[in-house]
Amino acid sequence: MSLTEARFHDLVDETQKQLEDIFGESDLDLDLELSAGVLTVRFENKSQLIFSRQESLRQLWLAAKSGGFHFDYNEKNSRWACDTSDELLGEMLVRLVEEQSGAKFEFEEL
Repeated sequence: MSLTEARFHDLVDETQKQLEDIFGESDLDLDLELSAGVLTVRFENKSQLIFSRQESLRQLWLAAKSGGFHFDYNEKNSRWACDTSDELLGEMLVRLVEEQSGAKFEFEEL
């Protein structure tokens, strides 16, 4: 069953809020910007992660230094999963954040 538009927006909003909380509570020197549904995380070394919603596809997209990734929401496990690798968003973020910032983060809720 595909997500309704309202459910999709609620899920992306909730995910972006969780990300803001996780990054905001860290000791890293970073900038967070949420504008027009796009969350940008800028690390001290100028690298960034960009989370955007793709409404027509009902996907959450992530742009990182190592590439672009597209996530579908799996209602069964209540998680975002990469559409090509099935890697969960939280698992991928642990790896990408460490690659880009050198910091270790936990994204268990994602």
